[in-house]
Amino acid sequence: MSPSQSTASTAPASDQRMVELLASCVSDPARVTTEVPRRIAAAHDASPYLFTPRAVVRAASAGEVGALMAGAHAAGIPLTLRSGGTSLAGQAGGDGIQIDVRTHWRAAEVLDDGHRIRLQPGLTVRQANARLARYGRRLGPDPASESACTIGGLVANNSSGMNCGTQDNAYRTIESLRFVLPSGTVVDTAAADADQALRAREPELHAGLLRLRDRVRGSAASRATVERLFAMKNTMGYGLNSFLDHATAADILARLMVGSEGTLGFVAEAVFRTVPLLPHTATGLFVLPGLAQATDCLPALLAAGARTVELLDAASLRVAQRSADPVDALRGLTVTGHAALLVEFAEDDAERLEHTVGAAHPALRLLPTVTPAALTREAGERNRLWRLRKGLYTAVAGARRPGTTALLEDVAVPMERLTATGEGLIGLFERHGYEDAVIFGHARDGNLHFMLTQDFDSPGELDRYARFTDDMVDLVLDAGGTLKAEHGTGRAMAPFVRRQYGDELYDVMRELKRLCDPHQVLSPGVLLDDDPRAHLGNLKSVPEVDPAVDACVECGYCEPVCPTADATTTPRQRIALLREIALAAAAGDDETRRALEDDYEYAAVGSCAVDSLCVTACPVHIDTGEVMKRLRAERHGSAAQKAGDGLARHWEGAVRGVRTGLRAAHAVPTPLTRAATGAMRKLGAAELVPAWTEDMPRSGPVRPAAQHPADTEAVFFAACIGSIFGPEEGAGRSAGSAAAFLRLCERAGVGVTVPDGLGGLCCGTPWQSKGFTRGHSTMAARTLDALWTATDHGRLPVVCDASSCTHGLERLADALPEADRARYTALRFVDSVAFTAERLLPALPPARPLGSLALHPTCSTTHLGADGALRTVAAALSPDVTVPDSWGCCAFAGDRGLLYPEVTAAATALQAAEINTRSYDAYASCNRTCEMGMTRATGRPYRHILELLDEATARTGPGDVTH
Repeated sequence: MSPSQSTASTAPASDQRMVELLASCVSDPARVTTEVPRRIAAAHDASPYLFTPRAVVRAASAGEVGALMAGAHAAGIPLTLRSGGTSLAGQAGGDGIQIDVRTHWRAAEVLDDGHRIRLQPGLTVRQANARLARYGRRLGPDPASESACTIGGLVANNSSGMNCGTQDNAYRTIESLRFVLPSGTVVDTAAADADQALRAREPELHAGLLRLRDRVRGSAASRATVERLFAMKNTMGYGLNSFLDHATAADILARLMVGSEGTLGFVAEAVFRTVPLLPHTATGLFVLPGLAQATDCLPALLAAGARTVELLDAASLRVAQRSADPVDALRGLTVTGHAALLVEFAEDDAERLEHTVGAAHPALRLLPTVTPAALTREAGERNRLWRLRKGLYTAVAGARRPGTTALLEDVAVPMERLTATGEGLIGLFERHGYEDAVIFGHARDGNLHFMLTQDFDSPGELDRYARFTDDMVDLVLDAGGTLKAEHGTGRAMAPFVRRQYGDELYDVMRELKRLCDPHQVLSPGVLLDDDPRAHLGNLKSVPEVDPAVDACVECGYCEPVCPTADATTTPRQRIALLREIALAAAAGDDETRRALEDDYEYAAVGSCAVDSLCVTACPVHIDTGEVMKRLRAERHGSAAQKAGDGLARHWEGAVRGVRTGLRAAHAVPTPLTRAATGAMRKLGAAELVPAWTEDMPRSGPVRPAAQHPADTEAVFFAACIGSIFGPEEGAGRSAGSAAAFLRLCERAGVGVTVPDGLGGLCCGTPWQSKGFTRGHSTMAARTLDALWTATDHGRLPVVCDASSCTHGLERLADALPEADRARYTALRFVDSVAFTAERLLPALPPARPLGSLALHPTCSTTHLGADGALRTVAAALSPDVTVPDSWGCCAFAGDRGLLYPEVTAAATALQAAEINTRSYDAYASCNRTCEMGMTRATGRPYRHILELLDEATARTGPGDVTH
């Protein structure tokens, strides 16, 4: 046992006593769980390490975190703070009590017109920047993981990124912190008396910090080492530069919290100074003969005003050439020892950018490029260049051999040693047999990332990794560099902190840890560990479970967009649990396997919204929603599949039956209907019969009758969901989105065809989402035949008035035999909102404006790329349109919101709270079930945006209908 694993794990309490103790620390005992599936799901993070906690607690206040720290000490169990779990070095895991400080910690307050912002730890960097964008500001740190990296992780790891260097990282841009010490003391450095309060409440800590300050400052050798290492990006060990940069104990401690990886205390709130958002950019890829030539160019590029300079080695370029759409600079190039620099200039206005780029041209012309290169301002081309850089992770991680782990490490060295270090790393890859390794990084900061794939399941492979790591440590430290530049020390580099800093400064770090955490409660083994082989223990196995998910690197990028994250499981957890089931089965642990499998049916398969937003965030393009649909299909027997097929063949009658049932249900007292549906759900119909609620809509109108005007421009496929569920009550005389669309077309003078037999057709989503593959295929064939005729063999586009159904129509081809797919792919599908924005709006009379409008995009508009069209229509309706900063999928997912209302409630909680901070004149979306979900969440009447546009553009003369 290492010293860092001492008292906190020597006297474990019984599980029952532990649960009682933890439950007494929080206001709601339901937020404490020791269930095996929940503990195992929470164990996985982006690192190669695996520690399964004994309990998981969702803390909701700083007071609760303080009480839990005290409880952990009393129980003799270590405690780990966890927000996003994107950390690559093992700092987010522990085998004691895991405290979730993400779920209830997503508040943000913009201050001083965006020049400052107060943030809680559960918000992601992207979400914080979304709140700042309207002020033309952003956070200084810009990690590549900004879509998933939380503010808690940003502070805990002292995040930086591609542009911020060392001047705009978390350490430099934090103005104040509110944090909780292991003793329970809460410190707020924004308070004028923060230092006096710290001295009064924590006299030993206060005195000890000043003693360490004087110790570091009083040693010329220590001062020189600190100044040298922190002149670079450096997240190795504690931020000892705090002792040089600040004088009072409170200020020193606040800065020491930055980069402390949850080992000194819990940061409950941070106030950041922001930096300007520079929207005008010019980007170019410059391919050079080799690493030396690339690094030689850096001084000139930086002097010319380049804000970003990213380095890519030869292996990176070869990987980039294998992409489906390689950039022009790499086409036809035989890559040998080449390297490239991705260079970007950015300014706050176009004129200033022109001046900067013009001034940089002499330096750019002198670059010894081997292929033609130029700067581009065109957004599409710039995005292609950045996809090249950011796609390296995807390409290497996605193509790795199944069962291996993708390791992404980073180091920094003085600029003059960058070339030698890069060449040295390439030599180490060759010596140790890492043929797929690539190097890229933030060249302007001397910061190199390297990525390799590793198998940890055999002693020989583990020994290879150990030898490589030792050689890499020698290489970087001999160059005067740091072993961690921005990814954090964690467990991966903890055994090497002493070697990088020397005995004296290592002892300062040990004393700092003792002063803040005398009982070694917080994350023992993270950041400091005297065991020289600690980085080689507790490595996770990655068994093959399904080709569709085996590429998962457990990074957690999917989690912020997952609507079930706060209710059941996330895509990362769904995949991790599949792996754990496989491992339990292989180990013969039937008890764990059964517990996981029994829980998986609801927590993973049943409750998944299958909206596939996860694939939009996944760096290796895994669609966990599609996998859950397949698992649903696999649990259906032949009788169920036959029933699904019969439903597809008689869909018009089925819809008529549902509409009749809704009318009947509304005709009897609500308690009777609720009792009847509840009884059916208890008898096993929970997947078919919704729990009845008072806000259940009444049945809708029948779908439009067939019409075939001579001057038709499109085929209108009115969604059946608008017939099943009527429009929001109190919506004037609206007959729903289908009627609204047809009236708008008539008003704009645009003829549309309604196909014959529409009542029996469907987009197929009900069958696909529930896994009824036979019915899906049957409906696809019927719909294809009808639309092939109606569209004149694909000449006319098909327009649908529900975004999820438009998306479903696009994917119907997957259910067809190969022989029919060519016909189907010839069809073009357009959402009604996109058709309206492009074709109808210019021909409609000006809308009578609404004072304000709350807008809910859907996951389907995201997949369709129709968010812009939705905003265009909204802007035509109101000058004041609000899309919540906390927007996400509502998780209604067709019928999931009716069958599992707890999932929708969790998914919409933040949006609802944000929307209800003010009143709007109207509330809109573009999918009937999403409108139902948001109406239920907010208590406000969400309607299809085309219904609102229909009313706003209707004439009020004789014979016209007023809505």
